[in-house]
Parts: sequence; C-alpha cells; structure tokens
Amino acid sequence: MHLRLLPALVLLAQPVAAQASAPIAGRWIAEDGTAVVTIAPCGTAYYCGRVTQFLVAEPRGGFRDVRNPDPKLRNRPVLGATVFTGLVASGRSWKGRGYSVKDGRHFAATLSARGARLTVRGCVTIICRTVVWTRV
Repeated sequence: MHLRLLPALVLLAQPVAAQASAPIAGRWIAEDGTAVVTIAPCGTAYYCGRVTQFLVAEPRGGFRDVRNPDPKLRNRPVLGATVFTGLVASGRSWKGRGYSVKDGRHFAATLSARGARLTVRGCVTIICRTVVWTRV
C-alpha cells in the first residue's frame, strides 16, 4: 500500500528539487551591460530578480523609475527594484512576470539558463522580445 504512494511523492518533490538547484539563480549582467540583476528565491515556491548593482555611473540621486505606470512609484530608486516575480520551473524554462524599468512595462517572462548565458524572453500580448544576459 505504501508503494502506491511513492510515485505521487516523487512527483510532488520534483518542483522543490528543481527550484533548490535553479540554474537561473545568481547574478546576471543585463544585455546592455548597465546593471546586474540578482535572481534568488523569494518565498518558498518562487524566484524573483532585483537590480542589485549598476555598471555605469548613476546620476546624482540615483536612477529613478520615472516611466513607472503608477505615478506614486516614479521617484523610487531603480537600485533594489524587483524586475522579475513569481518565476516557477516550467520544463527547462522558468516562467513568471517581468518589469522593464526602461519602458515602464510589465510583461510575461520566460527565462532559460545554459551555462553562463540567460535567455530572457518578454511578451506583451503577441509582441515578444528576446535578449541574452551573461552570468557575473
């Protein structure tokens, strides 16, 4: 009787095991080379990404989220801003939500890591863009 439960337990354990060794976790340099985004667990079931470093000189007072669709957030610092939320394993990819500070847009995000390369695909409705980031 206990052997019948084994396949179910193995299936339940797989998402946790996949997240524990997430290939997307770590520090990544954005394609334009201006910032580092750190992807790490946020909670027990998801990964998130935050801007943790700039590789270019900041203006006095720091970069601000001036294109944010919420006027109340347009003065918040970009350093520390969350740009990926709710990333969960989906086959060989990770899917969740993304936010572009440059455009002030939210998008459906799909991330795939292979070695030192992170492919980031963002889609707003049917329009998609793919960029490649590099591991720090």
